[in-house]
Amino acid sequence: MKGYIHVYTGNGKGKTTAAFGLAMRAVGASKKVFIAQFVKGKMYSEIKTAQQYLQTIVIKQYGLGCFIEKTPTEEDIRAAQKGLDEVTQIISSEYYDMVILDEVFIALFYKLFKTEEVIRIMKTKPANLELVLTGRYAPQEIIDLADLVTEMKEIKHYYNQGIEAREGIEY
Repeated sequence: MKGYIHVYTGNGKGKTTAAFGLAMRAVGASKKVFIAQFVKGKMYSEIKTAQQYLQTIVIKQYGLGCFIEKTPTEEDIRAAQKGLDEVTQIISSEYYDMVILDEVFIALFYKLFKTEEVIRIMKTKPANLELVLTGRYAPQEIIDLADLVTEMKEIKHYYNQGIEAREGIEY
């Protein structure tokens, strides 16, 4: 089966959620899934769920906390670059049916690695691999290469009224 490239981007809520939903669907069809989370480096509810109920999904984080708030440190850059190198090897192994690069566009936004490196992954992925990329600020050249692009558009969000992120809902 031919694999396609998905992009979930935009300022609205739901990019990671959409990717994890797709991963669950893939596991239900006996597919092997690897999820690389860039910038993120803490335990989120979706990770707990996968560890408890969906052990066939492999999740690895390449961040040092939650999100970068200002200028990335050298450690942030090293962690992201290590992740991209590992993901490149994982993809070329052809072991997984689906690979998700969660928050890869945030990593690009903070210049943790180059857009050209992600484009190279997109162009050289195995034909049967489903590749999913998420995060705000997807570069136009990546959008142009993708087969499916969904933009999550924020219309209204309770965060703007001072509501903090809630466990099980936002994380």
